[in-house]
Amino acid sequence: MIEIFKLNTVKLVLEEGKTASQVARDLVMTLMTLYGWIDQYKSDPKHPFVGSGNLKPQAQATWDVEHENRELREEIEILKNAVRIFSNDRK
Repeated sequence: MIEIFKLNTVKLVLEEGKTASQVARDLVMTLMTLYGWIDQYKSDPKHPFVGSGNLKPQAQATWDVEHENRELREEIEILKNAVRIFSNDRK
């Protein structure tokens, strides 16, 4: 949601020709914040606003794999403990 706001705000300056100072004043934000958003957009227009829980697709894929790996390791440990418990019960 916030990414859409940022994108629309940047487009006011870059595509609609409004001045950055006018947009910042109208939206009650600092000019430095707006310039930061513009720089982020210019550096990577496809995925400009990473952070705040948003990752670039490659970083998201890496995070997903690492998360799945952690879960699988936890499941393996649970299964190992279960095997130990049930093996001891039979002796």
